[in-house]
Amino acid sequence: MKILVIEDDKTTGAYVSDGLREEGHSVDLFTSGSEGLIQASVGQYDVMIVDRMLPGIDGVSLVKTLRGTRNRTPVLFLTSMGGVDDRIEGLNAGGDDYLVKPFAFGELSARIAALGRRPQMQEAPTVLTAGDLEMNLLTRKVTRAGQTIDLLPREFSLLEHLLRRKGRVQTRTMLMEAVWDIHYDPMTNVVDTHISRLRSKVDKPFKTELIETVRGAGYRIDS
Repeated sequence: MKILVIEDDKTTGAYVSDGLREEGHSVDLFTSGSEGLIQASVGQYDVMIVDRMLPGIDGVSLVKTLRGTRNRTPVLFLTSMGGVDDRIEGLNAGGDDYLVKPFAFGELSARIAALGRRPQMQEAPTVLTAGDLEMNLLTRKVTRAGQTIDLLPREFSLLEHLLRRKGRVQTRTMLMEAVWDIHYDPMTNVVDTHISRLRSKVDKPFKTELIETVRGAGYRIDS
């Protein structure tokens, strides 16, 4: 496999790179986040090993940036930040696996092999649909029955979240976390208010309602 290692600690970087090369892998090593991001963007790799604490740009931001450009190369975070919240943050940022230092090279090798065996992810869709509603993620244009619908940024994010999970109920808590990045219940009706505004634009002017209220659970788009 061709592997990109982004690790600023020279001892760890050399240890990992040399070990992987001994196993027959092709390895490129970079010691700064900014240089690693550039290489990850232009190179073709099977797996990336990324430290979290990097100069230039930190590992989490690096992976978020790559995922934002639809780079789906599997990422293993290799870091001393081993708290539960740290692991959750890394995985939510787009990491596929998380290994805490100090580590056994055998475990690292096994995890890399497992990531390399995963089937390639299909390219993320650029257009989401439900019935006669269409959302273009590249142009950020929303239309229904051929009519353009103007949405505010938060309304767009809310509709996108529902469309990506078409057929699945999304609770208010799920929506608060995904759209507003609020991870506790602030006793607010912000979700219901925005759903109402969204419906006034994508449902009320048309014959068929797409946004369904699931009583006692949340909201769903089925079509």
